[in-house]
Amino acid sequence: MRILVVEDDSELSERLRTRLEQEGYAVDVAANGIDGGHLGSTEPYDAVVLDLGLPGKPGLEVLKTWRAAGSRLPVLILTARDGWAERVEGLQAGADDYLGKPFHVEELLARLQALLRRSATTPTLELRAGPWRLDEARQCLSGDDGSERSLTATEFRLLRYLMRHPAQVLSKTQLYEHVYDYDAEHDSNVIEVYVRRLRLLIGTQHIETHRGQGYVFLP
Repeated sequence: MRILVVEDDSELSERLRTRLEQEGYAVDVAANGIDGGHLGSTEPYDAVVLDLGLPGKPGLEVLKTWRAAGSRLPVLILTARDGWAERVEGLQAGADDYLGKPFHVEELLARLQALLRRSATTPTLELRAGPWRLDEARQCLSGDDGSERSLTATEFRLLRYLMRHPAQVLSKTQLYEHVYDYDAEHDSNVIEVYVRRLRLLIGTQHIETHRGQGYVFLP
């Protein structure tokens, strides 16, 4: 899952980047509304954390531009703690949720997870592949028999994205764009390599290959 953070406070944005990456997300950061607006319009993010008080172009205008173009990208806006009018404007402009500053990162993570669940093909609290459950908090696989299987950071991100879009054909390009951040370097076969690893972990029957199209996850 890939997140865009648009925040001009460099200390806060780096703190959010670090924590989101620890939680298994690929993260891009923009420090102004112009760059953030462009990234949100051209890159396939799963959700955006958008500050409203941005230089270059206000966050509210960035959000309105996205919505006017037909984007349904889930957006969590950040506002001043007493900025109730901003919150109302943001929600009316198409924001999906808001959080007042200062805030606890744990609450931001919980709100983001809720947005991602609601926007997924199959909204569910539990992601499963046969007897295996994806433990998002610990980033591993938990078996019904009490066993566990560890996952690398990339395996976790890829499996979570596949599980949140079951029975949907996902191309290699699409998977790469949602598993890695903007600056990541990759080999052309990287997704194929990780899919092979995941099949060894959860069983080949759960990830089908559609020649020339991509992969399909079957719970």
